[in-house]
Amino acid sequence: MKTEVLNLEKEYSFSKGEKIVVGCSGGPDSMALLTLLLALRDSYDLFLIVAHINHNVRKESKEEEEYLKLFCHQNHLLFESMTIEKYGDDNFHNEARNIRYQFFEEIIHKYHADTLMTAHHADDLMETILMRMVRGSNLQGYSGFHRVVLKNDYKIVRPLLSYTKEEILDFNQKNQVKYFVDSSNKENKYTRNRYRKEILPFLKKEDSAVHMKFLKFSEILTEANSYIEKETKKALKRVMKDQKIVISSFLKEESFIQKEILYSLFANFYQDDLLLVNDKHIELIYRLITNSKANLTYNLPNEVIAIKNYDFCYLERQADFIGCYEIEFDDMVSLPNGHQIVRLKDTIENGNDICLLNSEEVALPLTVRTRHFGDRMTIKGMKGSRKIKDIFIDCKINPKEREVWPVVVDARGEIVWLPGLKKSKFNKTKTEKYDIIMKYQ
Repeated sequence: MKTEVLNLEKEYSFSKGEKIVVGCSGGPDSMALLTLLLALRDSYDLFLIVAHINHNVRKESKEEEEYLKLFCHQNHLLFESMTIEKYGDDNFHNEARNIRYQFFEEIIHKYHADTLMTAHHADDLMETILMRMVRGSNLQGYSGFHRVVLKNDYKIVRPLLSYTKEEILDFNQKNQVKYFVDSSNKENKYTRNRYRKEILPFLKKEDSAVHMKFLKFSEILTEANSYIEKETKKALKRVMKDQKIVISSFLKEESFIQKEILYSLFANFYQDDLLLVNDKHIELIYRLITNSKANLTYNLPNEVIAIKNYDFCYLERQADFIGCYEIEFDDMVSLPNGHQIVRLKDTIENGNDICLLNSEEVALPLTVRTRHFGDRMTIKGMKGSRKIKDIFIDCKINPKEREVWPVVVDARGEIVWLPGLKKSKFNKTKTEKYDIIMKYQ
């Protein structure tokens, strides 16, 4: 076999008896990688497992899977595959990538493998860097992806990263490697394809070794980012509390570190979906943080919301809409916010989470509901009434919590208690007559 074009031993130090899961689509890149590994299998006593994803978007997908299965059988390779039956509404390439790596990790753990190898090459790296530069990112994003990534119990290795697509195709031709071509790679509706077809040829014409310049660029940024990550970790300890940014502390940091903190917040929250966000989102969150308003929200990709609540900023998945509720109170009510209101026989407590009522002064039954527009209550010890909305603001209750916060009313619609926050004029002291005791817990 003529392997002088591609040399895996030059790119990666194999271990004797290494267990390797090979991500293989059946395309030219992954078939070249698989062929090269087969040539080295005996020398290093490699244990190879081929992991294949049938993306189920082309009619040829089943034929390709069957060929790869037969190829593995003929070459005494373990073969594992999965078919994606349905995609969500997310970006197709990003969703497929997440499913792919999740499947690879399952196979890694099934066989207790050491390494996952993928066939990413120099052109892939160039495309990724250029796309990130146009979309906007931080240093880590601009560096593209790395030759070796250390995970908790295995590593991801991309041993073809120094080689171009042309070199891989040349290798396949010289060694008569059979492969399949994904017709969707020619469609201009996909951003990556436009970079591949229009920008990379121009760059290669300017400099035939341009891919090595991009690789060097990636390595330099990775090294710089390593230092910045150390400084960002120190800053995160100064500004984060319970997964939330403390805004007053955040604003004391240098502007560059502030942006890195926001990228870190995104990275922890989005993880494999991080490709969905860019520096436009960073800028919008920064504006949210520095806005003079105390409570603000901003919608992010994948049904995530950024929330500013007084001195805190954090990300949250949008919960399914709970809607309004109205529940007649007997002895106990379970609430959508995870709390309960229970009836007690006696108590020595007397905070805002306790309500003492005289049934002769309120109209029964009592009802627990969400707030209504214009709701007002007369607070114990105060003249006149106050809007529930203003009480929420004074108590620094964020807008999302307000929507499901319980309001206790009597049969006349009078607000008799705002659990956990304020007592009404109907609430009794320990020395007064009362026969209803409720606790918010």
